[in-house]
Amino acid sequence: MPFILIMAVGGALWAFTGKDSNDESAYAKQQKLLAQVGAILEEKHYSPKTIDDAFSKIIFKNYLDALDANKDIFLQSDIRQLKKYETAIDDEIHGAPVQFVPAVNVLFAKRLDEAIKMYKDILQKPFDFSGSETAQLDGEKLTNAATESDKKDMWRKRLKWMTLERFVDLQDQREKNKSVDSIARKSDADLEKEAREKVAKVVDRTFSRMKLKYTENELFNLYVNTITGEMDPHTNYFPPVEKRAFDEDMSRRFFGIGAQLREEDGNIKIVSLITGGPAWKSGKVQVNDAIVKVAQGTEEPVDVTGFETDDAVKLIRGNKGTEVRLTLKKSDGTLQVVSLIRDKIVEDEALTRSAVVQEGNKKIGYIYLPEFYADFENPDGSRCSVDVAKELVKLKKENISGVVLDLRSNGGGSLLEVVQMVGLFIKNGPIVQVKDRSGAPDVWKDNDESVLYDGPLVVMVNELSASASEIFAAAIQDYKRGIIVGSSSTYGKGTVQKNLMLGKQVDFLTGGTEYGALKLTFEKFYRINGGSTQLKGVTPDVVMPDSYDYIKFREKDNPAALKWDQIEKSVYTPWAGNVDLASVIQKAEARVDTSHAFSSIRTNTDWLSKNVDKEYSLNLAKYKEEQKAIRTTVKQNDSLARIAKPMSIQPVAADADKFFKNEDKAKGERYQQWLKNIQSDLYIDATVKIVTDIASSTGSSTVQR
Repeated sequence: MPFILIMAVGGALWAFTGKDSNDESAYAKQQKLLAQVGAILEEKHYSPKTIDDAFSKIIFKNYLDALDANKDIFLQSDIRQLKKYETAIDDEIHGAPVQFVPAVNVLFAKRLDEAIKMYKDILQKPFDFSGSETAQLDGEKLTNAATESDKKDMWRKRLKWMTLERFVDLQDQREKNKSVDSIARKSDADLEKEAREKVAKVVDRTFSRMKLKYTENELFNLYVNTITGEMDPHTNYFPPVEKRAFDEDMSRRFFGIGAQLREEDGNIKIVSLITGGPAWKSGKVQVNDAIVKVAQGTEEPVDVTGFETDDAVKLIRGNKGTEVRLTLKKSDGTLQVVSLIRDKIVEDEALTRSAVVQEGNKKIGYIYLPEFYADFENPDGSRCSVDVAKELVKLKKENISGVVLDLRSNGGGSLLEVVQMVGLFIKNGPIVQVKDRSGAPDVWKDNDESVLYDGPLVVMVNELSASASEIFAAAIQDYKRGIIVGSSSTYGKGTVQKNLMLGKQVDFLTGGTEYGALKLTFEKFYRINGGSTQLKGVTPDVVMPDSYDYIKFREKDNPAALKWDQIEKSVYTPWAGNVDLASVIQKAEARVDTSHAFSSIRTNTDWLSKNVDKEYSLNLAKYKEEQKAIRTTVKQNDSLARIAKPMSIQPVAADADKFFKNEDKAKGERYQQWLKNIQSDLYIDATVKIVTDIASSTGSSTVQR
């Protein structure tokens, strides 16, 4: 999806960014933003839903569900109390005073404090796991409690389940470490108490984060996103910090300190330092330092204890050349304030990479592409089509006989990059059709007749391959340029978004505005054969069973998703190859059907789909029986997905130093671990065999151009 930045028409907007001393002014600003977002949705969305009382009722339910997913915060009486706003939200969107969110805020804060007291009281007493109780943990199957007593019982069952999990884990540890006095001497009562203490820490941390996260501005932002999300799942409001993070993810470029972070027991720890980055250059930041506070220059520091890593990162990153002050807790317990100047950091580990697989007497090139990234604002910025082209050139120098392009879990990105990338593999022609709400489709074409790589090609996808990934796979499939392999279907996102900037520009370097942006669905894209990828996704030529096929997270599982449709096909000429792909596909399907690993994964996945979504037993013996079966099945699937004899895989010669002589030792080790991980991947191994079949049918290596 192309992320086109255009300025919103109208007056400057205000996104609620914090508690204002003048509440009336703050709420007035909220109303202005909400009204402008509502107007954009109605006027510019590809297929806007009518914002009326029926729409209002959906937002009412979805917003409360977002705040109380487990149905253990609000009471039924709270929902009834708020019912007077159920059909007023559309009026708020159309300009009426914002009243719903402030009313929810008051109740939510009150109920959070009550829930904290409630779970702490419950965890003071031991649990008895000898009864026949069960617990329903799926919030979608629960309703809010009618009374305080009912809510307390819901909490008790949830906490009992969490304690039971940890109690059994501790029992297992005791069994495995009989010779270790410290745990061997502990009784079941000791372990049960320890398990409750562990649960208390987890829930304490959860509620601490909720109190940090759910400020008035965040609750309002959540409200706006609940509204935009009902138009379709990919229309979102981004406050300024979120917009910056979104741009960073797309461009793979940001300005920060050059450190990898990890959340550990409520603390943000430094995991590794990027050689040459600001943190590394300072000599004052060390691995295992805990970041206690973050300050923007001389401003008041923010305590990040209890923050999630992503939230801390958003504070640490910023604009080039600006100062960030970190309060670090060193390994010896002392505190140190370190001033760092943000600089450009390129996430090269998240870019395209390749390797060479030795399959019999043939070399097969393997290319991993995590996302269709593009840094359009920087002429020298990362572009995935350019990077893939570079990898192809490297691989051709290795005299490869075919290429595997891995787009598994690739969530998409720039549609323009898809067109450029397909162009590396075909002569020229239409790649994708794009249609807005007004009518006739626009055909995006590859007009370059040159072909960088014309050899055997197989593209790997799965249920998390979305958007741009699906268009690439669809184009390769429609042109019969290669074979698509993967799960039963891809994700099914067939919509295009653009960013409408809100408010006046405040950063001329990045184009950032004071109130962020609205990412709006304004087009749908279609395959060149006329079919949409929306909801249906792309069905691979060779389906390989996997462990996630039963989980409902595809586009079709979201009730707000736009519908599937089709338009007229484009005029295009399929690839004139000399290989009968149908026979290769048939041979590959036969291998999958007769594979013990794939057959077992399919059987296990069917079993898991029926056994992981149900009420859970709180009886110790029954729990152990159920969990043993589930864990055994999951473990078996994990084992089946790893081949016994690892493939022979090496980086291309041009990248050998990056893997084995990297000046950043930690990074080099991570590259080596990546190689190790893919060496035993069942799906890559099966795909390499398909490429080898194509290569054997052609009887030659790639043509050098």
